[in-house]
Amino acid sequence: MENVDLLHVEYWKPFAQFGLTNHFFNINKETIISTWILLGLLLIIVLSIRFLLQSNYPTAKFVIIRFVDWFATISIQTLGRFYFNHFALVTALFIFIFASSLLALIPGIEEPTKDINTTLALGLISFLYIQAYTIKEYGLYGYIQKEFMTPLMMLPLHIIGKFATIISISFRLFGNIFGGATISNIYFNATQSYWLAQTLALGTGLNLTILLFFGIFEGFLQAFVFSMLTLTYLSISLEAEHEIEAAS
Repeated sequence: MENVDLLHVEYWKPFAQFGLTNHFFNINKETIISTWILLGLLLIIVLSIRFLLQSNYPTAKFVIIRFVDWFATISIQTLGRFYFNHFALVTALFIFIFASSLLALIPGIEEPTKDINTTLALGLISFLYIQAYTIKEYGLYGYIQKEFMTPLMMLPLHIIGKFATIISISFRLFGNIFGGATISNIYFNATQSYWLAQTLALGTGLNLTILLFFGIFEGFLQAFVFSMLTLTYLSISLEAEHEIEAAS
């Protein structure tokens, strides 16, 4: 069943037949569709990159290798050495978020990151990965002692701080992307209302400037910030490991 709210957003209500009609159980139809479109496009891009790397296209190979080398260098500078799993995670996060912003350049499609559920899911992925890796490195007891019991009197603040990281990176990404999308929508709705404003916007190149700024520059910036925050949290979790290695 579907419903359209006051903001003209279509929702699926798959749990309504079980009596769960709260808004929490609604699924944003636009977000689901745009996410699957994005995943399909990314799959095509990945297969194309694989083909280019196996073929004789030196320019394409150079661009791809430079991009990978750029992220690998940032990963090494932040973490102290190269970890393939960490590198793969932050690179995937960056590509997904940046590609989401580029997706909005296609008429009729909105970026998935404009939905807070998407950014919260990305924040949870980042958070859970870091916690799982820390537990793997130090064991459950070592993880609890390192993250929550040092010092013991700060335990409540440590717990709040842990969950605050999810909110911090998720809401930062959502707020910036949603704000940019809202400004763009207001601008284009205003210019399309009057032929003179639309003519001036096209003639001065303001339309293109808005699209490039909020679609490419802001998307790149937010994807980079989210990735760097994930690397920073990983670096903090690795500090004790580096100290142990240095001491030995």
